[in-house]
Amino acid sequence: MKKILLNSAAAATLALFATTASADSNFYGGFPVTVKGYSGDKTTSVSYTGQIARQTQHDSLKKLAGKGNGSPNPDLKAQMMKYYEGKDSGPIIAPKTKGPFKIKQTEVGQISKGSNLAGKTYKGAITGMPNGMTGPELVAFWIDKASAANKGVDAANGYNYPQLISKFLIGAVFYNQVVDNYLDENLAADTKPNDKPYKDGAAYTGKEHSWDEAFGYFGTPAHTMDLTARQIYEIAKQGSKSDVPDDALKLADHNGDGVVDLKTEMVFQPAYYAAGFDKGGKTDYLHKITGAFLEGRKLIAAANGEALSDDQRNTLRGHAATIEENWEKVLAEAVFKYAGSAYKDLAKIQSALDTNAEISKLTSKYIKHWGELKGFSLALQAGRKNLGDTAVRLNRLIGAGPLLPNVSQVVDIDSKGNYVRDQSIGIGEYMLHMLKVQKLMADAYRVKARGNDQLSDLEALTDALSDGDSAEND
Repeated sequence: MKKILLNSAAAATLALFATTASADSNFYGGFPVTVKGYSGDKTTSVSYTGQIARQTQHDSLKKLAGKGNGSPNPDLKAQMMKYYEGKDSGPIIAPKTKGPFKIKQTEVGQISKGSNLAGKTYKGAITGMPNGMTGPELVAFWIDKASAANKGVDAANGYNYPQLISKFLIGAVFYNQVVDNYLDENLAADTKPNDKPYKDGAAYTGKEHSWDEAFGYFGTPAHTMDLTARQIYEIAKQGSKSDVPDDALKLADHNGDGVVDLKTEMVFQPAYYAAGFDKGGKTDYLHKITGAFLEGRKLIAAANGEALSDDQRNTLRGHAATIEENWEKVLAEAVFKYAGSAYKDLAKIQSALDTNAEISKLTSKYIKHWGELKGFSLALQAGRKNLGDTAVRLNRLIGAGPLLPNVSQVVDIDSKGNYVRDQSIGIGEYMLHMLKVQKLMADAYRVKARGNDQLSDLEALTDALSDGDSAEND
């Protein structure tokens, strides 16, 4: 076997990596500094604080979106825009300490300074909403509407803005940045090369930092591979779903210091939804995504600051494809689930209307679920791929607004930003649309978790509506 001779610096670096990996090969962290000639005091090349700061900006923005009192509120709008566009947003509104689940950071700036959401939001036109607004324009439009809505809900038009804003940003920022930037263009040989620092004086190479930033957008703890999906879900809920709330702290607190470090120990929305589907036992999205990130980072670290070969980059692209495929399925699972939720809500509303029962609470729940459906459907379209016919069908089936109990639906937005509603199809027909959305996700993405699966009703509802049409034509 041919011997490979290493200089002392390279040997020391590889020894450090081997020690770290053997100590905890499942941990996303501790990878050594491999930048040639680095003279700083950093002992690890791992850094994704900007992405975690954006996770807290997202969570805080969602919380603020539900604070309106039903009247125009310029101060609330300005505060929301600060968390969307601002680069040092201020206090972390969410997540915050809850009982024994103590969080280390209280200010966004304690995580990273200079990060914002608006600059990273998908810039393409959003075809699933009227007027062809870009991603940032649509979020700003929704923020304006949310600031004037009662608890962020416009009951007259059927919009739950906290859900719309949050679910869209999960795709338009986090998913988009990963699959259409860091793990796409940045994997090219001449883009963010591995034999140069990411920037002057940095402790990480271009490829190291690009991969780490992508990991940060997934929003999962560095020790995820040592936890189950149900445990990750419990951390995200901060113990609220447990009979023993402090168990969540013990699960999250990897370094045992008694607090949860948002930089490395907290679960944010993308990973939360992956875990939420996986805990049912039918899927393994969370660990497939996290495992691909971890293996890719090990490969980059093992290159020891040298340019990656074509074979190494091809392997990285394989890991990137695993991340994209499984993350895309998580979004498709969410669309499937909330289409089922909306279907069940409408069935209850229709039954209540038949008996003249009160429907306000049922409608509120339906509007929330529809907002989650719509937000995730738009998030799914914000990735690297042009979804083509799938996107067209998804947008047509769901529409620009939910079908309301009075069978009206938003169909446009006028030049002054006002919604335009028109009479639409019946409740039964729109329920059929929800089932067709589920079938579309099942056919196009082969979703397996299938939360709120209502597809067993598809044939019967189709037949019932067809019989009704025939009777009307007789």
